[in-house]
Amino acid sequence: MISPYVNQDVFIAALKKGDAKAYTYLVENYHHKLCIYAAGLTQDDDIAEDIVQNVFIRIWKKRDKLKDSFSINGFLYKSVYNEFIDTYRKKKPVFALEKKYIDALSTLVEEDEESLERLIALMKVEIQKLPPKCKQIFLLSKEEGLTNMEIATHMDTSIKSVEAHITRAFALLRKSIGEKMHGILFLLFGVNNAEI
Repeated sequence: MISPYVNQDVFIAALKKGDAKAYTYLVENYHHKLCIYAAGLTQDDDIAEDIVQNVFIRIWKKRDKLKDSFSINGFLYKSVYNEFIDTYRKKKPVFALEKKYIDALSTLVEEDEESLERLIALMKVEIQKLPPKCKQIFLLSKEEGLTNMEIATHMDTSIKSVEAHITRAFALLRKSIGEKMHGILFLLFGVNNAEI
């Protein structure tokens, strides 16, 4: 049976009234996805879980202030992002996250969940379409986290050649994905492997 909360207006109205089933629907449908997004931001599953939990608690406490018609997807992702920024400011030493990564991820906050999943899927497809050697070197760098020196040794090639292949991979991916490329790479491979 299709849930009545599939209709966003019905869902928001139910949340505002304090309908416990609507809150359960919110958590069941968004908890896992938001935790993945938050973990991409924090690189720490426990902190990510706390951030998502805080967002849900805040929504429930302030449910009567929710607007009648708005995008719940965008609102949730933006709330997680804002909560992350607050946490980041308080616990700066915990995160090895530089401003450029926050900027890269902020471009994804406006995306709804479907668009985000579509972009991640597109990125995976585009990586597979890279020229064979270019793809191999790019994945050794980003997925395996090898340094350019380690890749050069492993591939029996020069560091310059490795750098050229990685630069080419970035150029090809940017052409396909656009400026959101860095944020998507960050979500896929983490902070240490998404050099810009």
